[in-house]
Amino acid sequence: MKISGFSFVKNAVKLYYPVEESIRSILPICDEFIIAVGKGDDSTREVIESIGDPKIRIIDTVWEDVDTVKELILSNQTNVALKECTGDWCFYVQADEAVHEADLPMIRSRCEELLDDRRVEGLLFKYLHFWGDYDHYHKSHGWYPREIRIIRNGIGVKSVRDAQSFRLADDSKLTVASSGARMFHYGCVRPPYLMQTKQKSFSSIYTGKKVMEQNFRNEPDAFDYGPLNLLPRFKDPHPAVMAERIKNCDWRHLLRDKNTPGVQIQRKPHKHERVKNRILTAIEQSTGLDFNHKNWKKLLNV
Repeated sequence: MKISGFSFVKNAVKLYYPVEESIRSILPICDEFIIAVGKGDDSTREVIESIGDPKIRIIDTVWEDVDTVKELILSNQTNVALKECTGDWCFYVQADEAVHEADLPMIRSRCEELLDDRRVEGLLFKYLHFWGDYDHYHKSHGWYPREIRIIRNGIGVKSVRDAQSFRLADDSKLTVASSGARMFHYGCVRPPYLMQTKQKSFSSIYTGKKVMEQNFRNEPDAFDYGPLNLLPRFKDPHPAVMAERIKNCDWRHLLRDKNTPGVQIQRKPHKHERVKNRILTAIEQSTGLDFNHKNWKKLLNV
């Protein structure tokens, strides 16, 4: 059995993506790792090269014009790397995600166990979405609790839309099984001013540069994470590869645990703060139901 890791990235250093940690987190169980590195204006390529593992192969790319393809850039770049994978299974990890080392033996075991079960087209991971710092995470509606991160090779699976998930060639959803493993998502963990830079970057992908500039014309330079006391605290160990980044988290003083009385917040509510999502969150947590959109057709109990 062969496992191919794959990903895409651009300007990871500039935008504070833990791309080196992301790659290192799954590299031990990968036979190869393919990453499409977009031409940027920072040292992202050099950081990946510095890992120094012969299993890593960089594909240099130039991203398409944002105003032409918008969010399809992300899935297109993912598919550039996916097409080069030669393994039986393809293990996708985005540049702001990491897997805990304790879960790697289980992941490999599941891949071996399900290799000949052709019904299984992908494996699901449980998601931990961190917010603001490394101590707070989301369990609220709208933050997908599970997503596909391993797909079977050679059956025409492709990355779609904003590259969150995958579909078959005819755009139908996959039949999946659980990997039993966790995916640590750090997409919203960075200093507030860099989080705002990332927000602008993503906005330009979805709306185009001109609309992005209009939307952010009156926005502050720093992102407002809001009161963190509304979120649960994470008390378990993070992946070991993240230790240095966690140690260097020096922006905690720029965050707040609760709103200051009498101070009006001039921003739109985050999705976990919206009334509808708070109601759905309460229902989900009390009943065990999940009203989130699912990117798979059927979850097999195997």
